[in-house]
Amino acid sequence: MRRFKMVLTITILFSLFYLFQINKMTFALCQSREIPEEKQPKIYRTVNILITILILSLYVEVFFHA
Repeated sequence: MRRFKMVLTITILFSLFYLFQINKMTFALCQSREIPEEKQPKIYRTVNILITILILSLYVEVFFHA
């Protein structure tokens, strides 16, 4: 149980850091491509959903297949 909590904590911290970095890169992309303000929320939403799916698949892989 202790190992589970430690791995879960590390996974959550990694996920938050990774999501923050991806959002920074998305912001830079929107700025460099001069994407209109009204389209940016849709881009952020799409990127965040896809990254969340990726993170959840990592979680499933680590905990149920390792």
